[in-house]
Amino acid sequence: MLNMTDLKPSSTVSKSEVHAGAVHLEALHHISLILPFNVIIPNNMMRIGLMVLLLAATGFQQARALQAESDPEKRLAEMGIEMGDAPQPVANYVTAVRTGNLVFLAGHGPALPEGGYVTGKVGEDLTVDEGYQAARLTGISLLKSLKAEIDDLSKVTRIVKVTGMVNSTADFEDHPAVINGMSDLMVEIFGESIGKHARAAVGMNSLPINIAVEIEMVVEVRE
Repeated sequence: MLNMTDLKPSSTVSKSEVHAGAVHLEALHHISLILPFNVIIPNNMMRIGLMVLLLAATGFQQARALQAESDPEKRLAEMGIEMGDAPQPVANYVTAVRTGNLVFLAGHGPALPEGGYVTGKVGEDLTVDEGYQAARLTGISLLKSLKAEIDDLSKVTRIVKVTGMVNSTADFEDHPAVINGMSDLMVEIFGESIGKHARAAVGMNSLPINIAVEIEMVVEVRE
């Protein structure tokens, strides 16, 4: 058995090794729970230990990403997002059309949980952050309609395309930052490989009933 008291103190560790350890702090915290307290490790053991910890950290991160991608509805529950009734069309159209393995979702607005919508122009009535939150709410509405169409969100294999329209002033230029509210939500729920998508973010002089944003989406699904 290795006698830890016979080990000599380490001299130096490279900056890259220290940085790598800092990047994977969360994984190191979990692994450190199984290590003895105040153990002094020499250089060669430190380098080997860092390699092992970095490999473990990579596996830890991949497992978290896989969990998000394999069970989006569980992820929604963890985030406190309730999948209630899908929004109803406000004119002569349907909220979703499936053709083959693609689902085309109509333009949705930022529906509030208590009813109504987030309204107003970004850059005049609303800040960029308020517009971001409106886009996030719109993403939730889109997911409700998508779930109503395909029943189980784990059938989603890719968020393909998002078109985001921002009700904004003529001189407003930060449309991508607003629509990030929706895009960030998709990545949080489905993970990078499924949730990241092609996108357009454009400004509009007006939108129906003065809603702050309107977003439509194309999704690839499996049977």
